[in-house]
Amino acid sequence: MRVLVVGGGGREHAIAKALVRASEPPELYAVMGNPNPGIRRAAREALVHDVTDVPTIVAWAKARAVDLAVIGPEAPLVAGVADELRHAGIAVFGPTAAAARIEGSKSFAKEVMAAAGVPTAAAMAVARPPCVVKADGLAGGKGVFVCRTAGELDEGLRAAAGFAGPLVIEW
Repeated sequence: MRVLVVGGGGREHAIAKALVRASEPPELYAVMGNPNPGIRRAAREALVHDVTDVPTIVAWAKARAVDLAVIGPEAPLVAGVADELRHAGIAVFGPTAAAARIEGSKSFAKEVMAAAGVPTAAAMAVARPPCVVKADGLAGGKGVFVCRTAGELDEGLRAAAGFAGPLVIEW
């Protein structure tokens, strides 16, 4: 079996390591945004490339006759890498772009929770402490700011403005 791991972080490193330790290890391939020496050692071949570049990843996987792709990071999932790999006939462990939207958009996640009756923090029209400021898109785990004071709120709003897109403000 030929397995492609997409992503170059610690989670993908652990996945690659587990795969090569399997009783019947697959031929391992990897596409990662940043070089990861551990993944590079485990993989038969590794491409350091933008993990949201859907056409390149699909063509690279097809050229290597990949049987299964495992996608770790949110960005390629939101970009639709899983969808296009499936469309190309490659099995994928990872959600569709539509399903990954719940991770990629805080406001969409709040809409889904409201529709399902899941309790969640109330949204605020105007930011005032105490509150939580969230960048609405993907922020690499760095887009949430807990603001207890006016100073923290100013800091949080300034930092959140560095991320593209709207903000979600909750109390």
